Amino acid sequence: MMPLNLADPGVESIIKKIGGSPEVKQHLENLGFVVGGNATVVSSIGGNLIVNVKESRVAISKEMAAKIYV
Repeated sequence: MMPLNLADPGVESIIKKIGGSPEVKQHLENLGFVVGGNATVVSSIGGNLIVNVKESRVAISKEMAAKIYV
């Protein structure tokens, strides 16, 4: 298990755990990051990520990405 910000771009990963406060978990869930779901890093710019999740692209900060484990 590793944080999403360490995942290789273009490789589909399964989300295994989401950390952080209840508010952060809810926010990520609203964006589509749920345990058991798929996430693919599209690109990384300055540590911030663009991620394909649930048929859409979402931009998240490196701090948020570090709370998503794949």
